[in-house]
Amino acid sequence: MEKKFEIKDLITVGVFSALYFVVMFAVACFGFIPIFMVFTPFLCPLVAGIPLMLYFSKIKHFGMITITGTLIGIIMFVIGHPYPILLFCIGAGLLTEVILKMGNYQSIKHCVAGSAVFSLWFLGMVIAFFFSFREAYFASIVDGYGQEYVEAMKSYTPTWVFFAMIIMCLVGGAIGGLLGAKVLKKHFRKAGMA
Repeated sequence: MEKKFEIKDLITVGVFSALYFVVMFAVACFGFIPIFMVFTPFLCPLVAGIPLMLYFSKIKHFGMITITGTLIGIIMFVIGHPYPILLFCIGAGLLTEVILKMGNYQSIKHCVAGSAVFSLWFLGMVIAFFFSFREAYFASIVDGYGQEYVEAMKSYTPTWVFFAMIIMCLVGGAIGGLLGAKVLKKHFRKAGMA
């Protein structure tokens, strides 16, 4: 059942957006090792599934997850990711909203599907390794990361890897969602979700 948007909902958005971002950022730090960067679209949503599912259990109306996606997009853009991160974050947030709404904010299955879809925002973070962004992005990080890191990343990210990352996001997000649902089973029951 959809409720009116209240101040406490904004507080919930803030708290869970921060928690989710911290967990994702901590796991993404493994990307400083080039080969791990390729697998972060799987690992990040997998680990962040528990706090994300807990957040979903608190959502009772449209807009909350879109705000989270927008906040993440703005933060990632400000810290140096190219502009598509904003599009991916907002788009993933909106699609997730639709999925949660379809389950009337009461369906664990829809929450798990939402976890998979929301994880697609991560593609905006890695898209700089691919397509027309590739050369400019790698040139911009040589000073900070070193030529060896850049060459390793180039070798690990041929174009086809981007499409593999889409699958990794969806699978990692779905498994993370299922794990979150299992861990939070009692909480979901208490919230009246099935």
